[in-house]
Amino acid sequence: MEVRGAVALPGGEAWKAVPTASGEQVQPAGIDLRVAEVEVLSGEGVLGVGDKRIPPGASVEAKGGYWILQPGAYRVRFLDVVEVPADSVGLCYPRSSLLRMGAFLGCAVWDPGYKGRGQALLAVFNEQGLKLEVGARIAQIVFVRLEKAPSSLYKGSYQGEGL
Repeated sequence: MEVRGAVALPGGEAWKAVPTASGEQVQPAGIDLRVAEVEVLSGEGVLGVGDKRIPPGASVEAKGGYWILQPGAYRVRFLDVVEVPADSVGLCYPRSSLLRMGAFLGCAVWDPGYKGRGQALLAVFNEQGLKLEVGARIAQIVFVRLEKAPSSLYKGSYQGEGL
């Protein structure tokens, strides 16, 4: 698959960038990511020109291996460690099953050189809520090989998060 001069890595090759993944997580165009933690945001966030304050989160306790989530916004941490290759960018998407249940997962771009157990925003819109099993596959990360080498690798504040 070609995307404006960049090439998406097939799941079998992308598997190398997610060393914690098992065979069932390998998809034709990417790797499924599993959920490890769920938090409710418990404070105000600030994003300014020179200021960034991530709100604290309160852990949601799983009961019987499931989180019972009411409509609202949640921060999730993935179980899987992702190591974005130096020549690629990671694009993370919600699994279609999650969307069909009335929930959405918002992910950001994963820059070349990032390593960690990333986070995403889980928004539950279904008025009946969502029962989410610990370790369930909720996202798929796709790696796109860049046409040219980036000028630098990721060195931001989230490098090594969750490790």
